[in-house]
Amino acid sequence: MTNLRNRVQLIGNLGNTPEIKDFEGGKKLAKLSIATNESYRNQKGELVKETQWHNVIAWGKTAKIVEEYLDKGAEVCISGKLTSRSYEDAEGNKKYISEIVMQDLLMLGNRT
Repeated sequence: MTNLRNRVQLIGNLGNTPEIKDFEGGKKLAKLSIATNESYRNQKGELVKETQWHNVIAWGKTAKIVEEYLDKGAEVCISGKLTSRSYEDAEGNKKYISEIVMQDLLMLGNRT
């Protein structure tokens, strides 16, 4: 049950080509944005579609797979943990960001 304490699972599409960063010692980081879609009917009976965007990062072997096989529009199923961090922008303002650290990846849809 402790594995469920901070667990996120998403099925969605990549909004852009993943950004890859290589670090000293062979470490690799992949940053990607995943869109999830939801639809429902409002009180008037109209169909409403909503898109949510999720910031996702992957390290190591998972980042290498992302780099080799994923591109904008790819449909994926990911699981990982939700993290938050802060940083200062160029003007010195403190910014906060939440992102999902990917632990598992399943590529869906057709092979390109």
